[in-house]
Order: sequence, then structure tokens, then C-alpha cells
Amino acid sequence: MDKERGSSYGAHVLALPYPSQGHVNPMLQFCKRLVSKGLKTTFAITTFISNTMNPQSNYVQFDTISDGYDEGGFMQAGDVQAYLTRLEATGSKTLADLIKRHQNSDHPIDCIVYDAFLPWALEVAKEFGLAAAAFFTQPCAVNYIYYYAYNGLLKLPVERSSLPVSIPGMPMLELEDMPSFIYVHGSYPAYFEMVLNQFLNVEKADYVLVNTFYKLEDKVVDSMSRVSPLMTIGPTIPSLYLDKRVENDNDYGLNLFQLDPSICLEWLSHKPKKSVVYMSFGSMANLGEEQMEELAWGLKRTNCYFLSMFAIIIFDGNTRVALHRNLQIFLSGDLSDTNTSLPSTIS
Repeated sequence: MDKERGSSYGAHVLALPYPSQGHVNPMLQFCKRLVSKGLKTTFAITTFISNTMNPQSNYVQFDTISDGYDEGGFMQAGDVQAYLTRLEATGSKTLADLIKRHQNSDHPIDCIVYDAFLPWALEVAKEFGLAAAAFFTQPCAVNYIYYYAYNGLLKLPVERSSLPVSIPGMPMLELEDMPSFIYVHGSYPAYFEMVLNQFLNVEKADYVLVNTFYKLEDKVVDSMSRVSPLMTIGPTIPSLYLDKRVENDNDYGLNLFQLDPSICLEWLSHKPKKSVVYMSFGSMANLGEEQMEELAWGLKRTNCYFLSMFAIIIFDGNTRVALHRNLQIFLSGDLSDTNTSLPSTIS
């Protein structure tokens, strides 16, 4: 890429994450690394996130695209498929507008690093003649299983008679070893289509980046590299916990949910070492009341302290209130004589 721009910057990279916490965090950390190497980085978030969070950073410049739901984001859509459909339609157009805005600036965009959940971003990049890198947020083993499913090398639904499944670079896999989209075939169909479509046009990408590190998954990285050349760029966590090469990088820096970490830290500080079970389903899982209660009882019966993080996304407001109330009853100890009180984040 051309570095002769009459400034101290090298190339200008535009980063486009899927707009959920677990995808924003690793890509933002990757961008901080790029900046530390002398590249200029613009981090594109949705208009809703920008208006709600008003993010600030000493490392990256923020810009916006629209997901079509500027007033309420995902919750405004009311349906997963509706959100993903409009995100592609409106996101493609506003991404092109963003690129055009920078074309006549001192630092036009040279490359787009796009979340592999958003394959349409690759098409937009190529329309403008830009280099493009697909960013796979999940570990290589998970991606490779989805690659097999997308290309018909893993027949779905998986029949018990075909088990265990053999995928190069991995041990023999039972159905329970598979990602939940495959283990429970037909669950979250819109999201399942999205994870498979990561490979829709990936062969057109100039680079494939995977959020892992080689020593963690050496065999599966080697196997997947033979069919889809890739680079491992993880672990994407604040530099403070790794090599401390990025100055003052001690936090992710963009929280989509309102957090008060002092509550959890205070609670943890009074627990013995190695005595707490941590459980998190991320910000995309949509668990019903029965599932939540089953998980809660399972944790309760471990007789361990536990810390649970839930992003509860339920479009029926009454159900949300009922779930919130029942969960709080459980957390207060009313469902058992065992005294196991703990904090829980409900978003």
C-alpha cells in the first residue's frame, strides 16, 4: 500500500465489526495494534451505537454506517432476520458513502478489515478497488467446522450413524463437540445462515485474519490454511495483559452495555481463589425463561460460587419483566436453602 501521503501515517485502514460486543472488542484491539505500527485506523460503528455510547479513543478515529435502525438498533428491529436484512441493505449503501467521504481527504481509505459476518462489505470494498481483509472473530476450529458445513463436506443435520466426525487437524468429533448451531440443528436459523455465509465470497478477500494464536490451534490452523490461507492475529485483548507494547492499553474501550465493574470486583475479592465458576453467553444468545432457570439450577447444584453474565434480548416486554423477577428471586437464595448470593449483569 502506498505510504507517500505527505504525513506521518502509513496506510489508512477502515475496520467494520459486526455490531455486537463480542465482535467489537477483538477488532478494536486489533486496530490498536495497527495504530501502534504507524497505520491510520477508522473504526466504523452504527449510528445507534455512536449516538448511544459517544465513544472516545486515543487510538482510532470513529465513523458511522447505518444498520437501518438508527433510533433503537437491534431491539428496534424486533426480529433477527429483519435486522440482518436491513443491516445488509442499509449498511452497504452507507459504507459506500463513508468511503466516498474519505476519497477526497488527505487520507483516503486503502483497506477494509471487515467482520466475516458481513460478506457484503467485501463486495463494497471491491467496487472501490480497495484491499480487503476478512476478520474471523471465532477460533479457527469453530470456523473450520462451519467451512465444512458451508461446502457440504459436513452433511446436516448430522446423523448419529455418521459419528464420530473426522475433520483434519481436530480430534474425532461427537455431535456434542460441535457448535450449538450444528448440535441443535435448526436453532437460530438466521444466525446459522450468517455464520455459514462467512465463506460466501471469502476467496475474493486479499487477506483472511483469524482471532486466535498459532500455538493454541496449530494443527487446525495448518489444516485450514491449506484450503483458505489465513493469518492468526490473536489474542486480541488489551496489551496490559500481553506484552505491554501498546501504551496505556488497559481496557477494551467501547462497552455497548452499561457496566459497573466495581460490583463484581468487590464480590470476587471476598471469595477464595479458584472457587468461582464464570458463565457468559455473550450478547447475541436469546435464552427463554425455562432455559435460564435450568442453567441457574445447574450452577446452583455445583455448590460453587458463580458469576453469571446475561444479555437478555426478549422482544416481549412482559416476559422480560417476569424473567428479570424470577432470576432475582433465584439470586437472592429463595429457591434453595443454600446461601449462594452473587451479582448478575442483566442487560
